[in-house]
Formats: sequence, C-alpha cells, structure tokens
Amino acid sequence: MLNILFVGDVNGKPGREALKAIVPSLVKEKKIDFVIANGENSAAGFGITDSTFTDMLSAGVDAVTLGNHLYDKKEALPMIENDSRLVRPANLPEGNPGRGFSIFTINKDSKRINIAVANLTGRIFMAPVDCPFRAADRFIKDIGDNARVIIVDMHAEATSEKIAMGFYLDGRVTAVLGTHTHVMTADERVLEKGTAYISDAGMTGPFDSVIGVKKEIILRKFLTGMPERFEIAEDDVRLNAVLIAADEATGRAASIERIQIKHG
Repeated sequence: MLNILFVGDVNGKPGREALKAIVPSLVKEKKIDFVIANGENSAAGFGITDSTFTDMLSAGVDAVTLGNHLYDKKEALPMIENDSRLVRPANLPEGNPGRGFSIFTINKDSKRINIAVANLTGRIFMAPVDCPFRAADRFIKDIGDNARVIIVDMHAEATSEKIAMGFYLDGRVTAVLGTHTHVMTADERVLEKGTAYISDAGMTGPFDSVIGVKKEIILRKFLTGMPERFEIAEDDVRLNAVLIAADEATGRAASIERIQIKHG
C-alpha cells in the first residue's frame, strides 16, 4: 500500500515555512511514500518563483501542481517548461509551456512504482480554458499502462464541477483532489469504484486572514469597493493536507484522511 500526501494550496512565506517545519516529521510518522503540493500561491500569494519552488522541494515535496496563478511571475515560464516536477493544468490551450501530467518513479520494498500526477483547472467562475473533462480523457489515454496510481489536482472554484469530475473519473484514477478555494471541505470519501475524493484540500498558510490575505485589507475592499494591494497575513499558520492510501497494483484508493496541523 502506498501512502501519498497531498498538501493544499501553499500560500506565501508562512505556508512555505509550515511546509518545511511539518512535512518531514509527518513523512516519518505516517510512513509517506510521495508528497504533492499545490504551489500556485507560493510566491507572496500569487504565482511561483524559483526560490519558492526550491523551498517546497527542500521540505520534501516531490511534485508541485499549479492553477490559475501559474503565470503571475514571469520567471515561472522557463521553470514550467523545463522541470517535470512542475505540473500545470492539462486543459490550457495549445501552445502553453510545460505539461499537464508527469510520471514519477519511486522505490518501495525493492520495487519500482510509477505515480502519475495530473492537474486540471475548472471553467465555472474561472478564466476561459479548454474542457477539463475531455483533457482528463486525453491524459488518462496518454498515461496508459505507464502508471496505475494517478493523482489529479482539480483546481476549480465550483464545488459542483469538482464533484462531477470525481464521478467522471471514478475508477479511472486514484484520487481527484480539489484545490483553489483555500477552505478545506469535510466531504472526503472513497467513491464507489475506488477513487478518493475531496472538494477542497484547503490552504497551507495563515488562517487569521481571508483565504490568506490580511483580513483588514479584504474588509476595506468589501466595504468600499476600492482597489487594494493584497498582502499575505502572518498569524495562525496551519498545514492542510489529505493522506491517501492506495493499492499500487490496482491504482485504487483504500482511504482518504484529512490532516490539519498548526504551525508555531
């Protein structure tokens, strides 16, 4: 049985520090074989940079998924193009750099096991992109027999779209894990055909905030309607994640567990 940790949106420096402080000990405690984190907010809440990517890797993260903020920092473009550990949404229009899935090989009990990590972004209340359902069909076909364990980060706003994707891919992937809203949901379950599902894995970052941003700034924006410069909050930092146990032979999930750990 494989133990795979998926960490919800890593938000700014507080999120990266929580990642570095918590993940190594969690890996030992839970006997985790592979770690994935969503990193599209790792650079001060907007995008990813070489240094924030390096921070996540140094914490023990093996693969980093992205989302709608993937291009907020210009330096991300060559990283996304050249580093297979970065996985961008598979349903971006043709011509975008990078890849919508990557296959990673780990060694466990003297066996080599392949794990595919894929990324999709939703279309409801999001920027226009290609159909995530058809994109999922394509990457499942491309993965083929190269990996039985397939983890999908569904980066989307609408819960309905995420749930629909869970049912659409049930039995064809190991897990469909929602990201983007920064609020962990309590609907984790293993679907009928063996796919682990949660609508949102939450946020790794400051919870004394409005989804990571200083609450005073967001309150002013709501009250006045005036533009504001967003700043990442600093207090009540927590790690949100889910732990999936999966059968490497069949690719089916046996369980999914929510994890929330306070940092500091």
